[in-house]
Amino acid sequence: MEYRKIKDEDDDHDDVASDLESLKGKSHAASSNIALVGAGSNERTNWKRKGVVTCALTILTSSQAILIVWSKRAGKYEYSVTTANFLVETLKCALSLLALTRIWKNEGVTDDNRLSTTYDEVKVFPIPAALYLFKNLLQYYIFAYVDAPGYQILKNLNIISTGVLYRIILKRKLSEIQWAGFILLCCGCTTAQLNSNSDRVLQTSLPGWTMAIVMALLSGFAGVYTEAIIKKRPSRNINVQNFWLYVFGMAFNAVAIVIQDFDAVANKGFFHGYSFITVLMILNHALSGIAVSMVMKYADNIVKVYSTSVAMLLTAVVSVFLFNFHLSLAFFLGSTVVSVSVYLHSAGKLRL
Repeated sequence: MEYRKIKDEDDDHDDVASDLESLKGKSHAASSNIALVGAGSNERTNWKRKGVVTCALTILTSSQAILIVWSKRAGKYEYSVTTANFLVETLKCALSLLALTRIWKNEGVTDDNRLSTTYDEVKVFPIPAALYLFKNLLQYYIFAYVDAPGYQILKNLNIISTGVLYRIILKRKLSEIQWAGFILLCCGCTTAQLNSNSDRVLQTSLPGWTMAIVMALLSGFAGVYTEAIIKKRPSRNINVQNFWLYVFGMAFNAVAIVIQDFDAVANKGFFHGYSFITVLMILNHALSGIAVSMVMKYADNIVKVYSTSVAMLLTAVVSVFLFNFHLSLAFFLGSTVVSVSVYLHSAGKLRL
């Protein structure tokens, strides 16, 4: 009897142990399922975020040239382009300050995110601010010589200027793939501008090409110089650095208003000639910078390549309906070559 009692107790212990093991197995399986569900949910969220950022950047990039051309009336700007640029810089400055306010609320004020600064830190910002001023003014006047799709093609010349200036100023090496991409980019831009319906070989005249090259040099030098400034103090919050850059941009644009459009602004008013399209154009220019920052944070370089390529074709298609643009085979082939060259530049950068 005693033996049977002990055996029964052992059997009960074995049953309890097996039940515990079974429960552990179920809990591990449940945990694994929860982890898989969580990973899948995060992956879907990242894809959605990338999709939203890609669409936003593509729409903003493709509509930039269209809105500038559309803001014209009878072939000229009735508003002051200097006041428009001033408002763009003001809006970007306000957006940077808003982002900083959120950071201060969540993380508090630190040495790296405070607005107070020193002369040595801010004395370098006037140079890129001045370069961006001239580049942004030129982008209005270039449309006297090129159409919106042509502008989107020629704008890619800043890839060449940026790459060469990276090599000269920052001493960065360029891969053979990137140099091949530069050559293809020149060929693509030239092919897209071929004109079979006129005595002129190229659609864009010499002044248009000259302005496009000058804009590419200004944009490239300003971008490389700004990156050098940012990386000089990498721990400094990017919104603080952007804020001071935009403050100097506002100051230089205010000087441009006084020099170029003082009489018109004084007699007709600051917002004379503004329309709904003009307001959309200003919002577009301001948000484009924010979209690029979001791409760098939430997506990758392939997204920029995709957006640039799609924007060229999207601009051309929309221009067919808005401005009676003729979508020629030369333009299609040229834009395709430009897209491939942009991809090669990106691929070469990833291999370095």
